Amino acid sequence: MGKVLCASVIAIALAVAASGAAWSAENELSREQALSALKQESPEARHAGVLRLGEIGVSADVQPLLATLRDNDESTRDEAERSIQRIWARSGDSGIDAMFLRGVREMSEGNYIRALSTFNEIIRLKPEFPEGWNKRATLYFLVGDYAKSMRDCDEVLKRNPNHYGALTGYGQIFFELKNYERALEYFQRALNVNPNLISIANTMDKLERMIERRKDGQI
Repeated sequence: MGKVLCASVIAIALAVAASGAAWSAENELSREQALSALKQESPEARHAGVLRLGEIGVSADVQPLLATLRDNDESTRDEAERSIQRIWARSGDSGIDAMFLRGVREMSEGNYIRALSTFNEIIRLKPEFPEGWNKRATLYFLVGDYAKSMRDCDEVLKRNPNHYGALTGYGQIFFELKNYERALEYFQRALNVNPNLISIANTMDKLERMIERRKDGQI
């Protein structure tokens, strides 16, 4: 379960890191206009605001985008998730961002040794950048070093307590360790931040049944 989900996360991260939307003149909202659009009655306006923040938003804009993860409009919710990930992937330093994209590509290609070197360097140069820690945590998970992955997840959550990816990562680790109660706890924390993690919600249902079966001595 865990490694398949992680591979999906890497693919999403690569697409997010590489994305650079082309905007027509009518879509070029200012940051203030985009934030204001999130409060509009029209789903199209909210969607446009979310989309624009993915292009130009800063870390302070993540909080209103997290609220938009509960929008009534499905496409707006989906776009809010992508925009949050795009903002999280921006360090504020173009050199670090280029290095980050390279590390994600190396990881997606299975070149874990080079990816580890890249993320080590990102963390050394900009330790306050949570995504450097997050991607290294994912890498450690993929190679089965759960202790190091958990330590890096801790570093992510110190800097970004709402990072539902790191919370999910913790849950995946505890799942692999067959500590289903702790896995359930972290998956629930991730869902509390982002209620659109459908695969996690489905996994939680399975975990609850497994915990009951374990209590009954069936597993």
